[in-house]
Amino acid sequence: MPVPWFLLSLALGRSPVVLSLERLMGLQDTVHCSRDLSCHLWEGDMLCLPGSIVSTVGPILVPTRLQTELVLRCHQETDCDLCVRVAVHLAVHGHWKEPEDEEKFGGAADPELEEPRNVSLQAQVVLSFQAYPSTRCILLEVQVPATLVQPGQSVGSVVYDCFEAALGSEVRIWSYTQPRYQKELNITQQLPDCRGLEVRDSIQSCWALPWLNMSADGDNVRLVLDVSEEQHFGLSLYWNQVQGPPKPWWHKNLTGPQTITLNFTDLVPCLCIQVWPLEPDSVRTSICPFKDDPRAHRNLWRAAQLQLLPSQSWRLDAPCSLSAEAVLCWQAPGWGSCQPLVPPLSWENVTVNKARKFPVLKGHPNLCVQVNSWEKLQLQECLWADSLGPLKDDMLLVETRGLQDNRSLCALEPSGCILLPSRASTRAARLGEELLQDLQSGQCLQLWDDDMGALWACPMDKYIHKRWALAWLACLLLVSALFLLLLFKRDHVKGWLRLLKQDIRLGAAARGRAALLLYSADDAGFERLVGALASALCRLPLRVAVDLWSRRELSAQGPLAWFHAQRRQTLQEGGTVVLLFTPGAVALCGEWLQDGAAAPGAHSPHDAFAASLSCVLPDFLQGRAPGRYVGACFDGLLHPDAVPTLFRTVPVFSLPSQLPDFLGALQRPGAPRPGGLREMAEQVSRALQPALVSCFQPSGIPGPDAGWDLGRGTGLE
Repeated sequence: MPVPWFLLSLALGRSPVVLSLERLMGLQDTVHCSRDLSCHLWEGDMLCLPGSIVSTVGPILVPTRLQTELVLRCHQETDCDLCVRVAVHLAVHGHWKEPEDEEKFGGAADPELEEPRNVSLQAQVVLSFQAYPSTRCILLEVQVPATLVQPGQSVGSVVYDCFEAALGSEVRIWSYTQPRYQKELNITQQLPDCRGLEVRDSIQSCWALPWLNMSADGDNVRLVLDVSEEQHFGLSLYWNQVQGPPKPWWHKNLTGPQTITLNFTDLVPCLCIQVWPLEPDSVRTSICPFKDDPRAHRNLWRAAQLQLLPSQSWRLDAPCSLSAEAVLCWQAPGWGSCQPLVPPLSWENVTVNKARKFPVLKGHPNLCVQVNSWEKLQLQECLWADSLGPLKDDMLLVETRGLQDNRSLCALEPSGCILLPSRASTRAARLGEELLQDLQSGQCLQLWDDDMGALWACPMDKYIHKRWALAWLACLLLVSALFLLLLFKRDHVKGWLRLLKQDIRLGAAARGRAALLLYSADDAGFERLVGALASALCRLPLRVAVDLWSRRELSAQGPLAWFHAQRRQTLQEGGTVVLLFTPGAVALCGEWLQDGAAAPGAHSPHDAFAASLSCVLPDFLQGRAPGRYVGACFDGLLHPDAVPTLFRTVPVFSLPSQLPDFLGALQRPGAPRPGGLREMAEQVSRALQPALVSCFQPSGIPGPDAGWDLGRGTGLE
């Protein structure tokens, strides 16, 4: 069972495998070979031209295996470089050609033909090295005595010392003969960095390397860089990608000892740390300490998102690669789980950050995407919910096509797929004949079609209306009778009617309406003001969502995921997203409109306003904001004309002076009268007064932060 990272104190300057290397003194390349072999290293490098494979008669000497070893080539005792030693194992291939006359007539062989069998073999062996940024080819000449020339027999090896390469680099090595008789051998050697060397004190490039220590501090991880006060070094955090180059996350040049704090919610398996001294050709040390941590894997799935793309495409966005598979499923209203459409569809492997096509003809709000990893559901999203509206009470018919034009139809229900027609006691079975008639008359929407089958979505609204028509009629008659009774005895219920009328005026029209408040947390006073506004709106009543009341969910899900979920729920319920503008919010919007992204390090880790701009701006740019969004600012803090022009495409109210209009925009269509809105506005205004007074009082200047502020919202603070 893996040990949680926050219970460990890891020294990133250590490696689980520490190498103790042999030392070679001098700068000259050398070669030596096995007993009974003779070998020679040609002076200077040669051109790396393998040429084509040629055929030959008789036995030949060819390389059969490559073996590498790391050594140190030292100019002095404390001035060494990492070097790769290569051993080439050789063998004899091929046979002497038998004379044709001897084979045909069984006579004795000619002595002149026997003589070559007792001679030695000689071969020229090429070693080719490639390691960024250098490439070398050397030529070894090897001779085997006649006593060892036996076809198929290994004759020994020749050892080359050695090829110098940089710390942490990758060396590719090829070997072949000249001329080339067979496919070349190859091997790759990964060189360690300073962390994996016991003799790093002998390598001068390792002396100035900053060392990292990692420890836990509550919900945070502390990175402590143990370097001298005068040393300058670079620190980079990046996401290591399986395909493509690393994706940078944060980078800074620092001086002297530093302590960096990471929020545990930002840790993912591919998050790596790289540190290096700010010197020419310095060695960079990288480590990815969270790749096997289960909490980092859970954070990765929390950060993963499904995105609907144009042209019936979708994409799984995540900072790291994932082992996952996906399938479409059907989520009907009231069902506890989404039913995977397997069969007729099948699970498909998912590549992160790569667009995929939906195997459907048309979208439907009940069609969702399920993503599983190791047979466990990790992610589910109904991608068409925003564009096509809430879930519909439609029945999904699954058509299966067989041989000889045979086909069958079943209706998907929570208990499984019910064949039609059927005598089962389910809703689909009772309406089986009607559903088949709807399918034949073209009232069902075809979602998918191929040679194996098809999917159809059939509306059920008319059957629900028909079933409940008599019940509604009976209820209306009962309500009418009660109303007439109350009219006859109005003196007895006059007080109750007055209370009912007041309740209708003050809040019945707005009951249950959802509102999502988004704001930029400029200071603590403004946060108290937002809290007072949210509390006052709840008493109208409204269902209010604000990040002040959801800190735990915000930390667990992340600001962007939290906002996306709240926005979707609010709009599905017919509610409104309220943008509260302040000078800080206006500045942040300006940065997004100008640069496409907010500057790192400027916002709180819980700032849903900063995280939400990536979703809010497309709604305004594509004209989907009217009817869904309203803006607001506070008198004396910001004038409505200061709000960016893009956001003035929706109503922008100044509070509390325009509270009646603001509350009217939040209510459901058709209810409140002006008198009721004025009373509601007075209630909200009274609730806001203490917070307004506190917000406009001059506040002290916060003291300087002892640590580095690496950017709110990234978790680096």
